[in-house]
Amino acid sequence: MSYKSLLTVLTAADTAAAPLAQIAALAEEFGAHADALCLGVDRTQTGYYYAGANAMVLQETLARAQEEAEEVQSQADAALKQAGVAYGTDSGVAQIADIGRHVARQARFSDLVVLGQPYGSGKRAEAEPIVEAALFEGRAPVLVVPDKGAPLKAPKTVLVAWNESIEAMTSIRRAMPFLQGAELVRIAVIDPPQHGPERSDPGGMLAQMLARHGVKCEIDVLSKTLTRVSDVLNRHAADTAADLIVMGAYGHSRFREAILGGATRNMLEQAAVPVLMAH
Repeated sequence: MSYKSLLTVLTAADTAAAPLAQIAALAEEFGAHADALCLGVDRTQTGYYYAGANAMVLQETLARAQEEAEEVQSQADAALKQAGVAYGTDSGVAQIADIGRHVARQARFSDLVVLGQPYGSGKRAEAEPIVEAALFEGRAPVLVVPDKGAPLKAPKTVLVAWNESIEAMTSIRRAMPFLQGAELVRIAVIDPPQHGPERSDPGGMLAQMLARHGVKCEIDVLSKTLTRVSDVLNRHAADTAADLIVMGAYGHSRFREAILGGATRNMLEQAAVPVLMAH
């Protein structure tokens, strides 16, 4: 198993450097094809225009969005061409309320979607719905990369967050190319339930499954000494010099999965290393 179709979604030149560097590095590592969807985003809501506004207002916002799309596409073309990888770029304009549809369609046909962190200083309003669309509508694994640091190629140490959930298992299966190439995979279990199916051997069955794929594993049973699970995971990642965190992505509500749950959002805000998530 390997990643052969990679996708990144770019909406602004000032936030494109990290995901472009990352997708280029992975395309080289896996011999994959890198696609960059470059969108100019109309961040206005046409239904809220004041009385008397005319088509000129709409035309101006669309023209500005088109210019942004062309600018970031030029940046993507230059970066991927310089990297010497197989690539393709496409550009277009989308309203912010409709951007998820465009992202999800492309993500469905990708092995891995590479995106920048959706939260923090200088992030655009569309960054969060792009991550959500790729995860929940496109059903693709998403690698979220921090703004700083060298791009990830072949991680030596991977931290897997394991809580026996379907989402966690989905993310582990989607991360298999990274896990098989790692020197060590640390399975982190935080406060395992006393009456769960793995109460006598937390993480044991997962370690057995991964070992059959040639993955070297260790199990770390952790106490929830901090308020948020994401803080425990981030601290453990720092303590063990992990290069990558793998975890399930959780919707805040079963009725509206397009809202990231607390653990997922907190991780994306605080992580200092790339985070691979799937749902």
